Amino acid sequence: MQPRPASASSAEATHFVMPGLTNVHGTIFGGIVMQWIDEIAAVAATRHCCGPVVTAAVDALHFIEPIQLGALVVLKAQVNFVATTSLEVGVRVEVENPATGERRRTTRAYLTFVAVDAHGRPRPVPPLAVSTDDERRRQQEAAARRAARLAQRRA
Repeated sequence: MQPRPASASSAEATHFVMPGLTNVHGTIFGGIVMQWIDEIAAVAATRHCCGPVVTAAVDALHFIEPIQLGALVVLKAQVNFVATTSLEVGVRVEVENPATGERRRTTRAYLTFVAVDAHGRPRPVPPLAVSTDDERRRQQEAAARRAARLAQRRA
């Protein structure tokens, strides 16, 4: 199986926060953001695996700053780490000021996916080819998170 570059999995989505998506505080429901995160992460994982994936875990979901009604929300995802049948995708959520183009990070998350075959059984994942310092850093940090997850599961 040929390695696939981390950049090939890159995915981005943009949404407006409409009134039906907000709570009584005028901020978006966290569950909506979580859904958007899972969707964009699945796109990145599917691109890397060239086929279907299922969400296995959501790790380190951090709401850093609230997202207001009317905000322009940008979600970016990329594969950080690949194991035999699973992979980690990092997602960054930002709010963009359309007048200036300035972006502020509001949320971050790491999700683990498992590649599956036509019968829903795990299947091998192509290796990850990293080429930049940032990709190498993300891969190392993801490997540490995976080791912690596996140790926790064994405990």
